[in-house]
Amino acid sequence: MSNILLAQQAAETAAQAVDINKGLAAIGYGLGAIGPGIGVGLIFSAVINGSARQPEAQGKLLGLAWTTFAIVEVLALIGIVMFFLAS
Repeated sequence: MSNILLAQQAAETAAQAVDINKGLAAIGYGLGAIGPGIGVGLIFSAVINGSARQPEAQGKLLGLAWTTFAIVEVLALIGIVMFFLAS
């Protein structure tokens, strides 16, 4: 009888650990999404400043901005994939 009770307690503890891991994964992704958000803001603010200072370079700056934007967004996508793998 005691072995059955121990097995039930172990199963309940494991189920609680999975619930905690899902919550921690959500918090981790939320914190991980802050970095790309700040990065995108900095990228496009630099493009706006550069275009205001030198309007003829706007095309070159926008090309660079979209390239770096894609790289930064890949980090956010990796974070959401890791969130789903953890939960």
